[in-house]
Amino acid sequence: MSDKEVILTPDGLRRLEDELETLKSVKRREVAERIKVAIGYGDISENSEYEDAKNEQAFIEGRVITLEKMLRNARIINSSEIVTDVVSIGVTVNVQDMEYGDIMEYTIVGSAESDPLNNKISNESPVGKAIIGKKKGTVVDVSVPAGVIQYKIIDIKMK
Repeated sequence: MSDKEVILTPDGLRRLEDELETLKSVKRREVAERIKVAIGYGDISENSEYEDAKNEQAFIEGRVITLEKMLRNARIINSSEIVTDVVSIGVTVNVQDMEYGDIMEYTIVGSAESDPLNNKISNESPVGKAIIGKKKGTVVDVSVPAGVIQYKIIDIKMK
C-alpha cells in the first residue's frame, strides 16, 4: 500500500522542516539528558522522572517518523500553480453565511497544514470539500452535524 500524498504550501513545508530539525537537534538531546539524570537517581523501576522522559522520547521519535514520512510524500503547491478563478489549495477565500450574513475568510491548505483556529482549513474538511473547484459567486451547501449551511463564495485571492 502506497503512502498518502501530503499537499503542502511552501510555508507549510518550511514549518514541518523546522519542526523536524528542532526535534532532531534540540528535543532529542534534551530528553536524553533527562533520561541520564533520572537514571542517576537510582532504581528506575519506581522512577517517575525516568518514565516521563522515556514516554517523551517515544513521542518525539514517533513524531520524527511521521514528519519524515510526510516530507517524503510531500507535493508542494507553488504560487505559479495557484489560480484565483476557482477555489484551490493555496488561495484565501471569503465566504458569506447565507442565513446570518457573516463573512469568514479561510485559507485552503492540505490536511497536514490545517489550523482552524487561524482560519486555515483543509481541502478535506466539510467546507473545503464543498468550495474546492467552485467559482466566485457560487452558493454551496455544506453538511455539518447541525444540518446544512449555505455559503456564497464572495472572493478568491492569493494569500
